[in-house]
Amino acid sequence: MDCHRCNSHCGSGKGTPKSGLFKNWSLGLRNQQQPQIPDELTVADAQIALVGMPNVGKSVLFHALTGIYATVSNYPGTTVEVSRGVMRLGEQTVTVIDTPGMYSLLPISEEEAVSKTLLLTHDFASIIHVVDGKNLGRMLPLTLQLLELDLPLILAINMMDEARRLGLALHPEILSQQLQIPVILMAAGLNQGIQELKQTLQQQIPAPPLPLLV
Repeated sequence: MDCHRCNSHCGSGKGTPKSGLFKNWSLGLRNQQQPQIPDELTVADAQIALVGMPNVGKSVLFHALTGIYATVSNYPGTTVEVSRGVMRLGEQTVTVIDTPGMYSLLPISEEEAVSKTLLLTHDFASIIHVVDGKNLGRMLPLTLQLLELDLPLILAINMMDEARRLGLALHPEILSQQLQIPVILMAAGLNQGIQELKQTLQQQIPAPPLPLLV
């Protein structure tokens, strides 16, 4: 079943993110044998990943966090591009990986397969799920799938400037309480919400250990 095309559970408001259906599905994903992350995407510092559907402003947020310098390379054995940059977060240097656009963790495209592999085979300190505030209901099913994998998740509701122009009002505190994850309203293209996101990341990513005195 392609979750992003199924109307049986999307936006129904029934059940919780920890429903039995999603739980059994996520255990199956965990048990699948996944290829190892290539060496060029492995670093010693903390890493975070940006995840989301195409055209939600994920790349804009990536550059807002990392600046103009980034490395872009094809994932081994594919023509799928993966971008990586570095950001300063307090005293830490954090690598940011912009995963290819995906609609579901049940991949039907090469891009989705690469994104799923990155998420399931790497220990990310935080996963930022970037969604379009104008189409929130269509994008929350992927949020539920990510929650079922027990990933350290932040929901970044982007493009809120456009959503407000359409008269849409969202209540992040209510959504955060229901999903039990941080929810941040953003307009990355206008640099709105970036500082709040960084503050949330600082709370989620553990501080590096203090150097040993000799």
